[in-house]
Amino acid sequence: MLELSKMRNYESRSISAENFNGEKGKGGMAEQGTGADAARDLGKGWKVSPSVRIASGQTFELANICCSGIIKHIWITDSCQRNRMLVIRMYWDGSETPSVEAPLGDFFACAEYMNYSQLTSIPVCVNPRRAFNCYWDMPFRKNCRITIENLDDEDVTVYYQIDYLVGEVPDDCGYFHAQFRRINPLKYKEVYTILDNVSGKGHYVGTYLFWGVNNNGWWGEGEIKFYLDGDREYPTICGTGTEDYFCGSWNFDVDGKYTEFCTPYAGMSKVTKTDGTYFANRRFSMYRWHITDPIYFKNEIKVTIQALGWRSGHRYLPLQDDISSVAFWYQDTVCKSFPKFPTRDELEII
Repeated sequence: MLELSKMRNYESRSISAENFNGEKGKGGMAEQGTGADAARDLGKGWKVSPSVRIASGQTFELANICCSGIIKHIWITDSCQRNRMLVIRMYWDGSETPSVEAPLGDFFACAEYMNYSQLTSIPVCVNPRRAFNCYWDMPFRKNCRITIENLDDEDVTVYYQIDYLVGEVPDDCGYFHAQFRRINPLKYKEVYTILDNVSGKGHYVGTYLFWGVNNNGWWGEGEIKFYLDGDREYPTICGTGTEDYFCGSWNFDVDGKYTEFCTPYAGMSKVTKTDGTYFANRRFSMYRWHITDPIYFKNEIKVTIQALGWRSGHRYLPLQDDISSVAFWYQDTVCKSFPKFPTRDELEII
């Protein structure tokens, strides 16, 4: 709380459909917009432009900020009726490679956001009915661009607000990154890679996993592994099980049932249910934020997790599950090695 009282040399700005460029003293001046008809008796200054319409197949630029600053908060919601049809991207300091690239829901740790579920954590909140909020610090020194792409067949309405600071960014601030991946199904005896090909100095700050189970039985025996600064065959950090990494234990099982939970730093915010606790085709939405325990690397980092269940004779069974992830980290340079983003069909949750 002492940090909150500290005086700083910043100016506050906010971008929305009411002030596309975040200009000082220019909010609420729109004369045309999605609310113009509702405001026809009141006129300018009365919620004339609360949102934007993004046509099918089009990309809309939410923000283009040309200065030095830090994004502090993003709020966004939309009218899309299908999961993973909107993709958010963020670009720092003129880079043509996005440093953030993920389906909108996955970025906010809520892949299946058509069916609302509350998520309450320090850097991310999903509030009724499906209001996405994030509080990750996102510094930039010259320029910030944020876009949203509509992959759906229908036009979509998007409401948003991006709150940021204008001012000098300290030299020791890293660039924020978030990278999405999916494999469906995972090949037999292969591990799932959450993040690799990262070069530079930085720290890993979070994992979101959306896990679709293709076998009956408990599925979360797999270890998460962090390979740091030259680790090859064996990692420096090795977990004890999937539920353990997400700060749970014993299969997340209370009285024979999976138990959802949300805490400031970790949680299993949603279980898509089928009949029977350990039956196939359940989906699990889990987050782990390394806010107080970042994982630091000097040169490189790779993160993997095993998909591991049980077979006969009390033996481990390598699983072939549907696994999606978003890795969150900061590094001293803008990462240029993002993998090819999945197609619309490869993204779809069925």
